[in-house]
Amino acid sequence: MDPQTPCPNVGPATDGPTRCRRVAHGVIRAGEGRAELETRLAATDWDMVELDVLARGDELLVAHDPSDLAHPSPLRFTEALALLEEALPTDVGLDVDIKGVGYERAVVGALRDRGLVARTMVSTMEMPSLRTLRAIAPDLRLGLSVPRARRNYLAHPVTRPGAYVMLAYLRRVLPQRVAAALGSGLADGIMAHWGVITPALVAAVDDLGGELYAWTVDDPQRVQTLEAMGVAGIISNDGDVFSRRSPRPA
Repeated sequence: MDPQTPCPNVGPATDGPTRCRRVAHGVIRAGEGRAELETRLAATDWDMVELDVLARGDELLVAHDPSDLAHPSPLRFTEALALLEEALPTDVGLDVDIKGVGYERAVVGALRDRGLVARTMVSTMEMPSLRTLRAIAPDLRLGLSVPRARRNYLAHPVTRPGAYVMLAYLRRVLPQRVAAALGSGLADGIMAHWGVITPALVAAVDDLGGELYAWTVDDPQRVQTLEAMGVAGIISNDGDVFSRRSPRPA
């Protein structure tokens, strides 16, 4: 294990060093079972595991986008929770990212059935979903995902220039917007695309006692930059990204 990285705004004060939380994305997948899951979990000292959830009719499935719903061997949300509960140490948290609207109660019910509410944060891009979740589960930690985008516009050369313009605008306005969500009690944390994270956003979240998580970061130098800014956690697909970043100077 590499040395823990100081991260001043993570969790309550302790006698020892803390670090930015390492949040696994994509370690649990349709068509796979416990053996594959345990292999991926063993690759990194994860602090949280994220599950993306969509509804297909009355059924909740682990899915990042609608194309995943067509998998020949889909993974039911309840099955994923059971696998993770068996495979994870009890101090590893869960982030359930709701990718649609209208099935908030079903997600909360599944978490309550397995006694996982206390170790789970539920995140969403949809403000109406946050209001529903807060009303039905006031004890559940909630995260607002920003910006509200369903695809990665930085990934394609045609949409990339416009995406950079939008990111510049969001960097200016997001600190005030997320402060409103945190200050109202609607959210406990902010899940932000790495491109919109600035020192001002970190300060706005920290001032209100919230947690700021960066998604989705697979570049080791970007991990190092975000850690230095003081984010609470980094969501990654890459279990090796934390060990490949440059060590901090002593």
